[in-house]
Amino acid sequence: MKIVKNMRFLPGNVYHIYNQGNNNTSIFIEDVHFNYFLELYRNYVVPHCETLSWCLMHTHFHFMIYADERCLEMKKQGGLILDPVTNGFRKLLSAYAHEFNVKQNRTGSLFRPKTKSICLDDEMKKQQMKIKHQNYYRNTFEYIHNNPVEAGLARHPTLWKWSSCRFYEGLRPSSFCNRELALTICGISNTI
Repeated sequence: MKIVKNMRFLPGNVYHIYNQGNNNTSIFIEDVHFNYFLELYRNYVVPHCETLSWCLMHTHFHFMIYADERCLEMKKQGGLILDPVTNGFRKLLSAYAHEFNVKQNRTGSLFRPKTKSICLDDEMKKQQMKIKHQNYYRNTFEYIHNNPVEAGLARHPTLWKWSSCRFYEGLRPSSFCNRELALTICGISNTI
């Protein structure tokens, strides 16, 4: 039995998770693709952690999550033992890539082989940052929402409909994001 260590989530930590299309391939082409990916995320990942923010771009995605005690429920998948968040992302990407490949009449890997997960708490310790935790969390929160602006796809984060920014600004009525937890952890007000 092998325990996977690349994406390992521990309770009480905030993580930035991201991946992109293999060889910078577009992974979301039409609205239906974005919507399907979010539906799969809701089914496979949301039950195992708290989502603080997210953004889907044409070639990549970002999520900021808070891991709680639910991530301790290790599950056996074949010869591997995975925490439920890691397993949720594995199922999400596998299901999405399969459906995307069928619909686009393509074969092969859609995503880069390894989804990246940065424990923001560990990064702060490594960097020996002298800023408050909330500032680092808030910077990541804002970085995720500003991705479309930086890429030249929107003039303001609220103009990109494929992120949680619109939820935090009151332009989207509901979301799987935990607003109260995000407000507390990231030190943000009710509007961005």
